[in-house]
Amino acid sequence: MFKKITAADTPFSRFLQAFFGSKLATFGFMLLVLILLAAVLAPFIAPQNPYDLEHLDIMDSNLEPGKKSLDGLAYLLGTDDQGRDMLSAILYGLRISVMVGATSTVIALGIGLSLGLLAGYAGGRIEALIMRVADIQLAFPPILVALILLALTGRGVDKIIIALVTVQWAYYARTTRSTALVERKKEYIEAARLLGLSPLRIMFRHLLPNCLPPLIVIAALQVASAISLEATLSFLGLGLPVTEPSLGLLISNGFQYLMSGKYWISFFPGVALLVTVIAINLVADQLRDVLNPRLQVQ
Repeated sequence: MFKKITAADTPFSRFLQAFFGSKLATFGFMLLVLILLAAVLAPFIAPQNPYDLEHLDIMDSNLEPGKKSLDGLAYLLGTDDQGRDMLSAILYGLRISVMVGATSTVIALGIGLSLGLLAGYAGGRIEALIMRVADIQLAFPPILVALILLALTGRGVDKIIIALVTVQWAYYARTTRSTALVERKKEYIEAARLLGLSPLRIMFRHLLPNCLPPLIVIAALQVASAISLEATLSFLGLGLPVTEPSLGLLISNGFQYLMSGKYWISFFPGVALLVTVIAINLVADQLRDVLNPRLQVQ
């Protein structure tokens, strides 16, 4: 009479089966896990602390990949002009890049989600004001807005996170508002109003769950976008300071040596950045297909 529900029948298990049903997505997920582990464990697995002056020797500067130092230490990816081990520098730089990208995305998601719910549920002048601000924000290229903000505020981790949040929040606000406009006309929202539930409870208890699936996909894509944008800004000299280098700053530091044949100073950080962005995009694409099968590319 009653169907027995097993662990394989739960929504989460079905989600996992659908997500890992793609070999490409599984590869991207495993690659992303390795990247995150490398970033988190950088202080423990890096051969040296590349920003501790006691561990640096100018005599080891610009060593080619695989070359040994005067002390007999082998540098797998070579060293830069200051004698820093490039493998260690990449692990530390990856840590900062991932932290900046993830932090800015989470904050932007929180702000955009709240404003989008408010605009979609309240309507009227509140909706018009929030959406006009979002439209103005989206009318300008993200890199231009970030460049202006950093030119005004200066360099630093907190400054670049603020700049990235500023250029991201509007995407979440517009998406949330569009979903909320559809959901607020449905019967369960009307029933919640008749029961006397507060607007905040209706927005975050009833509207929010239906707005999350597209936001999860956008957030995953925006992490990769934020990492790329931060790398671009740092490459241009307006991102992070030299005391807190990211992958973009490492690429910038070695750019001047490319013509002299010292390719590894920029090449290997560039590869690390490319692999990180590709892994995130593979995971985000599969999340999109699983959460909204109608968007699958045929």
